[in-house]
Formats: sequence, C-alpha cells, structure tokens
Amino acid sequence: MRSLYVRIYLTVVAALALFALVSGWVVQRHLDREREERRVAMQGAMQGAVRERAEAWAELLQRALPPATAPPQEQAAALGEWSQRLRLPMALDDAEGRRLATSESFQRREAEGPGPLGARAQALRLDDGRTLWVPRVAALGNLRAAAMARSAAEARGPPPSPWPGAWRGLPSGWGLLVFLLVLFLAVAAGAWPVVRRLTRRLEALKHGVEAFGAGALHQRVAEDGRDEVAAVGASFNRAAARIEALLRSHQSLLANASHELRSPLARLKMAVAMMDEAPPAQRAALRQEITTNIAELDALVEEVLLASRLDGAAQLDVREPVGLLGLTAEEAARVAARAQGEDLVVTGDERLLRRALRNLLENARRYGGSEIEAFVARRAGGGAEVRVCDRGPGVPEAYRERIFEAFFRLPGHAERAGGVGLGLSLVRQIAERHGGRVRCEAREGGGSCFVLELPGALSPQAR
Repeated sequence: MRSLYVRIYLTVVAALALFALVSGWVVQRHLDREREERRVAMQGAMQGAVRERAEAWAELLQRALPPATAPPQEQAAALGEWSQRLRLPMALDDAEGRRLATSESFQRREAEGPGPLGARAQALRLDDGRTLWVPRVAALGNLRAAAMARSAAEARGPPPSPWPGAWRGLPSGWGLLVFLLVLFLAVAAGAWPVVRRLTRRLEALKHGVEAFGAGALHQRVAEDGRDEVAAVGASFNRAAARIEALLRSHQSLLANASHELRSPLARLKMAVAMMDEAPPAQRAALRQEITTNIAELDALVEEVLLASRLDGAAQLDVREPVGLLGLTAEEAARVAARAQGEDLVVTGDERLLRRALRNLLENARRYGGSEIEAFVARRAGGGAEVRVCDRGPGVPEAYRERIFEAFFRLPGHAERAGGVGLGLSLVRQIAERHGGRVRCEAREGGGSCFVLELPGALSPQAR
C-alpha cells in the first residue's frame, strides 16, 4: 500500500511538472517572439531613419553641388568640401555612369576592401541624372539616425513580463528556471495531502478486508464520501453482511440438522437391534418403523439441501408462467382439502411454488385437523395471494414470526408429531426468492391462516 500512494503521488507530481515545463516553454517562446519583433521593429525604424537622412542629404547636395554642366573640377571640389562638412565619404557619377569626383574618405574606404566598413555603397539618384554614392555602413553608423531609431523603438514600450516583480531583474533563462522550481514545489506540497488522504482510506479498506478474511465476520469499513473509494467500501459492507448471514445460516442449519438426525438414527439403530430377537408378529411393526425413519431421514436431507441452495441463490434459476389455482388444487387434493378462488398466473419457478404450497397444506393437515381450505385471490395492491386455513388450535401471536425460523417448533409439539421444523422456513425462503412474503394470522372462528403473497399476478386472458 505504501508503494501505491507513492506511485499515485509521483504520478500527480510528474504530470503537473510536465504541465509546468510545457507552460514555461510556451512562455519562453512568447518572450523570444517579443524580442524578435522588437529587433525587427528597431531595424525597421533605423532603416527608415537612414532612408530619410539619405533623402535629406540628396536634397541638400542637389541644391549645394554645381549643376551637371559645370566643369568636373568644380564638381569635384564642391563634393570634397561637402564630404568634409558632413564627414561622410561620397562619390559622384554623371548621367552616363562615369565617375566625376570622389572624396578622399571614400577612396580610403574603397581601398580597405570588404569588411565591417567596406565600400558597399548605396546610390542616391539626383534630379539631373547624376548619382551620388555614400557607404551603407557609414549611413547606419550615423549617431543621429541611431538615436532616432532607438527613440522610435522605445516609444512602443518594453514587452510585458510574465514574471513577478522580484524576478524581472534576473536573466530570462534563470527567471524561467526559478519560476518552474517554485511552481514544482507548490504543486508537490499541494498534491501530498490529497494523495495521502486517498491512500489512507484505501489502507483502511485493506485492513478491513484482511480482518474480515481472518474470521472477523462483523468487520465493516467506513463509507464516508461520495467517490469510488466510498462505493467500494459500501460494496464490501454489503457483501460482508451477505456472507456473514449465509455463514450464520449454514452454521445454524448444520447444527440443527445434526441434532435432528440423531432421533431417527437412534430409532433406526434400536429397530435394527431388535429385529433379530423380535418374534415374527413384531417384525412387521419394526420394518414399518425402519421405513418411517428412513423416509424421515430422506425428507430431512432433502429439506436441508433445498434450504442451503435457496440461501446461496441470489435469484431464481427458472422463471415461467405458473397457474396458481390449478397448482393449489393439485396439492390440496393430496391432503383432502378444498381449493377455490380466482384463476391467476404469476411468474416464477413452478417446482418451488409447488413445494411451498405442499408444505403449507401438510403443515395444516398435521396441526390443524381435517377442515382445511385454500383460497386464491387477487391482492388489493396488485399481485396474488394464497390463503391456507385450518381449524386447529392456532398459533399464539408471540410465535407467529418465529415459526418461520429453521428447526423451530411450538412448545408442546413433540418430534413424534412429524416434521423437523424446516417446512415453514422453506416457504419463507421460496416466497422471498419470488419477491413476496408469507405470514401467519388468526382465523375467524378459530384456527390459523397462512398467507403466501406473490407479486405480478395476471389473469389467463391477459397473458
């Protein structure tokens, strides 16, 4: 279990750390994009400033230089003078592209060859067709143009920083690292109590299951919460209660069955021992005693097996339409009882319903005398009921629920009266498996009525 909550915790932390890394990568890309945009904007501003300055120079020199018809010496002298004034290397070509004049600084730069300040020049076309050449690097190196470019870039303002104020002074990489580290620690600290609470409940569930498996059938686990762990706890409690009830029932069934087996076995042993020494006139009675005891043992084993099977079955194996009136009439004929009522059909296991009706009718014949009646009727709230009534001494009100317990007999009823105390218990089990119930009530005029209630009754015409 310790490894379970460690794995859950590490999984949560790793997932959130991955999320933090991805988020930091996205933020860093955004910052890089902002820097690139600022650089491009600054270059554009600088190029614009240079272009404007070059155009201003062209306009100035257009007016200051001698006209194109002036002698080349005059044009060269004027170009040299303005090159010194502006401190700018310059060269001048005529309209046909022939070089007219070159300043000394321009000649020196041409002699230096390609490099950071080489002779890569840009042409400024004058209105009279002449071409004025100035170096590109010299133009970009003009301090005023650079100042204008910086002013234009700063007018846009710095890009917004995603980091808290205390981290803005750190380099971008370190700021991101510190931010991710703090985020990771915060996530790890926040995930620990959540994961530990979840796994602590799983540990409690584990201890409860182990205790139940060790034999503590009363063990139950907490069902607090509305999540999956609480649902598992509730499922375990229901299963544990069901298993405990089944084990208690089987223990009681086996204990009572072993007790009930002693009497017929003792009678069988005595009858067999007397068989050899008994005179011929008594041997027939002894054979009858042996047959009766064997039949009682057979009935006891059959009822114990059926009770055990009903305890272990969560639902019926067979579901089919069963005609209650016909089934009741067939079983009533076996004990010379009358059956009447409405012809109703229910869904269930015909063999089990027959067994329930037979147990009720035989119980009435055994304890209720010869006046036995069975009625089939529709219940007011839906469903059907079968009432088996007798004129016996009746069942005291204090015992009307207990008589449906396994191996329970009313005080004063000896074993020789027949039965082992499982008949009515089987009736209740069968009724519950069909979604119904059975009860005992007093009959008007004396006697008892056992009422078997079953759901979902239909008339044969409605099928």
